[in-house]
Amino acid sequence: MRLPQISEKELIKILCKTGFRFIRQKGSHVRLEKRFNEQIIKLTVPIHSKLKKGTLSRIIKDSKITEEEFSRFL
Repeated sequence: MRLPQISEKELIKILCKTGFRFIRQKGSHVRLEKRFNEQIIKLTVPIHSKLKKGTLSRIIKDSKITEEEFSRFL
C-alpha cells in the first residue's frame, strides 16, 4: 500500500480514533500513549505540515495497527 502524505494533525486524529490519547507537547513533538495487551505504547509525532513517508511508516509500525486499519480512517 502506498502511504499518503499527511500532516501531523491528520495523523494524530487517526491515532486517537484507534485508542491513543494525547499526553503532552514539547517543542515540535507531540507525545501519545495507548494501553495495549498490558503494556503501554508510547509514540512521538513530529509537528510538520507534511510527514515524510518513512516517518509515517515507522509511526504506524510502532503503533501496532495495520496499514489496512490505518487506511480505513483516512
